[in-house]
Amino acid sequence: MVTAIPLTSITLPGHRAPAAGFEAPFEMLGACHERVERMLGLLVKLQQHVLVRGWDDSVASAARDVMRYFDLAAPLHHEDEERHVFPPLLASDDAALRQVVLGLQQDHRDMATAWAAARGVLALVVQAPPAGWAHFSPQETATLTAFARLYDRHLREEDGLVYPAAQASLSPQALQAMSADMMRRRGLEPG
Repeated sequence: MVTAIPLTSITLPGHRAPAAGFEAPFEMLGACHERVERMLGLLVKLQQHVLVRGWDDSVASAARDVMRYFDLAAPLHHEDEERHVFPPLLASDDAALRQVVLGLQQDHRDMATAWAAARGVLALVVQAPPAGWAHFSPQETATLTAFARLYDRHLREEDGLVYPAAQASLSPQALQAMSADMMRRRGLEPG
């Protein structure tokens, strides 16, 4: 028997009250990963809620929250990595590390495609679905699941291997420039 899992509110789109500030760019990137994991958890709760209780306003709210995060914050995060984390590693002498980074770059492209499909599924429930709609179809569920699975290995490789290697390779000046760029692209003034 499936039990109801309450949908809880989460501050979104992930820019408010961050666990880290832009002055520590790798801590900020790590905090973004925590937000991704929370959003993917909310996506699971949303699907479970629909199975148990069907559609209600909390489903619509959760769908909007997930959509807002992956529409706004996730692309900025991926661009942070493409601009600042990956380039020094691609220029390194470590062939294995370069292969990992090339795989992560492909993940970003795959995630964009998978998000477009997942977003289409979530768009079905941001308002009351049509009469007779009871739950996500098996194909819709598979679309949402495939999107979430893309992040698992990706996050582990970045947190465990790529971020530490990139951080160790960047000078204090490069970290400062990274921080300033991350802020500017989000409409903030570097201090």
